[in-house]
Parts: sequence; C-alpha cells; structure tokens
Amino acid sequence: MLLNPQIRRPAVTRADREKIKVKAMERKHQEYKVKKKRQEELRKGKKMQLHQPVLLERCIALLTPSIEKSLAKKNQPVVIDATLGLGGHTHELLSRFPQLKVIGIDRDKSAIEKTEARLKEFSGRFTIVHAVYDQIPEVLNSLGFSHVDGILFDLGVSSMQLDFADRGFSYSQQAPLDMRMDQSSSLTADLVLNTYSHSDLARIIRTYGEERFANAIAANIVKARSENRLKTTTDLAELVKASIPAPARRFGGNPAKRTFQALRIEVNNELKVLERAIPAGLDALVVGGRMVVMSYQSLEDKIVKKIFQDRTESKSPKGLPVELKEYAPRFTLVFRGSETASESEIAENPRAQSVRLRAIERSAA
Repeated sequence: MLLNPQIRRPAVTRADREKIKVKAMERKHQEYKVKKKRQEELRKGKKMQLHQPVLLERCIALLTPSIEKSLAKKNQPVVIDATLGLGGHTHELLSRFPQLKVIGIDRDKSAIEKTEARLKEFSGRFTIVHAVYDQIPEVLNSLGFSHVDGILFDLGVSSMQLDFADRGFSYSQQAPLDMRMDQSSSLTADLVLNTYSHSDLARIIRTYGEERFANAIAANIVKARSENRLKTTTDLAELVKASIPAPARRFGGNPAKRTFQALRIEVNNELKVLERAIPAGLDALVVGGRMVVMSYQSLEDKIVKKIFQDRTESKSPKGLPVELKEYAPRFTLVFRGSETASESEIAENPRAQSVRLRAIERSAA
C-alpha cells in the first residue's frame, strides 16, 4: 500500500478544451444578447427605471431648503436641472414637491425625447429646453423668469449616452468616432482625429485627458490616419493601448479612458461651457437659492471649486477694521470642500465612484 499516493489530475483533452471554449462563447453571446435587449428597451422607453441618478437623496436634501423657503413665501419654487439627461433627479423632485416647477435643459435631442415621455405626468410643471447649460440666462428670459430657487448640474457624459454604443463615448464597444452630446453639432471625434495637427492633438490629450503619453498617442494617431487605420472607437482604443508602455498600463483602469475623455471634452467644448455656465447660474439664483454641482473628473471640479471660492470670498481691501458692504461676499458654501458617494452607493451605481459634489447658497442680493 502506498503511504503517500499522488493524486493525478485527469489530462485535459482537445475535446475538453473545445467544450470549454464553446461554453465561454455561449456565455459571452448570452451576455451580449442581454445587453442588446436592454439597449433596445431603453430606445423604446420601456425601462427608464434602470437609470440610477447619482447621489439622488443628497441632491434633494441640499435643494430642499431653497424650495421650502419659496413655498413659505407663497411662491411657486422653480428649479433648473441644467443637465437633464434621463430626468432621474427631476422625476424625484417633482414627485416630492407637488408645487415645484422644473426647467430641464439638455443639448441631446434623443435624451429630451425619452425624458418627455417619462415625465409626461408632470407636463404642467415641467418644461424641457434644447440648449447648452451656459445658455441659462437666455432660457430663463425666453420662459419669462428672472431668477430661480435652485440649479442642479450633473456634469459629464450621461448614462444613456454610454449605454448606446453608436454614440461613440465608450472605448469598450465598437462604434463610429462620434462623441457628440448634441447630434446636430458639426464637430465629431472623427473630424478631430483626422484633421487636427500632431501638436494640437497632443495638447488636447495632455490637457483635457491629463495623459502623460500624449505625444506618443498623437504621433500614432497621425500615422494611423495616414494609413486609413482609424475608423472606430475600438481602433482608437487599441492605438492608445499600443502607445502606452506596458508597465504604465497596469494601473489606472483602461488606458484609453483619458484619451476618450479628452476628445469628448474637445468635441463638446465642455470646460469652456462650464466656465460660463456656473457664473451665469449663480447670478440667476434668488437670495436663499442654492446650486448643487456633481463633477466626475478633476478638470471640471477645479473649475467649480475656483468659481465657488471666488464668489464666497470678501473683496474688501485687506487691513480694514470692518467689512465694506459693497465688497462683502454674496454667496456662502453649504459645506466646505466636496462630498463623495458612499461605498454602498458605489456598489449599487458604479458611475458614482468618481463623483465630487459641491453646493453653494446665495446669501445676499
């Protein structure tokens, strides 16, 4: 009798390997079918409840005081959802405050169509405007409003835009190089990639994507387009991956995400629009009104932070014994710094992982 018998694993035959391969392919195909079905249902407007708004309860809690102040004065409170998307935050606000009116702004006509259907029950208290959020003054003027009680910004690309591969925002799905939030605009990622110079491409990828390998990526883009090898999002994602040294690809997630972010910002002029939108929105708030902003990358958050700091600082000359009223700040921070999502929310809604939330209140006219 053997005291220490060796247990041998049965040899894996070629037939076994083929079975494993087939099962893996079947599983992938099933996952693909489920994903396609969900996309089709979203297109038909049947599963809007799948959209999970980020920091929903916190946003409502922050806007509630300004809404209640307006109600206490026997006024109808008005809130702007400056980045309407699929209307998750707006739906909840309208449900909880029966006297509230919401003005929804979005540059994406496809999102507007779907959200109009979703919020049909609130048609008397809800107005959608096809515009970019730096047009808040023009939108209010066209609707006969001078000021509002609250403004919500949920920046970046929307869940719907990521869900539909053909929009070109996702680096994990093959699609045309589009990336337009407003499908009626002329500038696309394809146009940027195929017409911008090496220096302009490198600058955009370095500045907007905070990508340290921007020069190499730009050089490979110029080479690929000369060989007609840059047609789809997956072409671009593979090119970026090949441009970054292997050790650097081991950290920070998909290596293409920074370049895709940079192109999206360029195509949609996001940062310059934001620099105009936040001050315009602050000027539109009533005394006691609040603005809540959710950012998902550092460039956006830096802009919001800088403007909030500027608006909450005294402009009185230093060294004076008293604050000069005309130089006193007219805004106060609702809380210092920024807030992030909890671990439980991130587990339920992965998009919340990178969110930074800031809030400000108008304290004087």
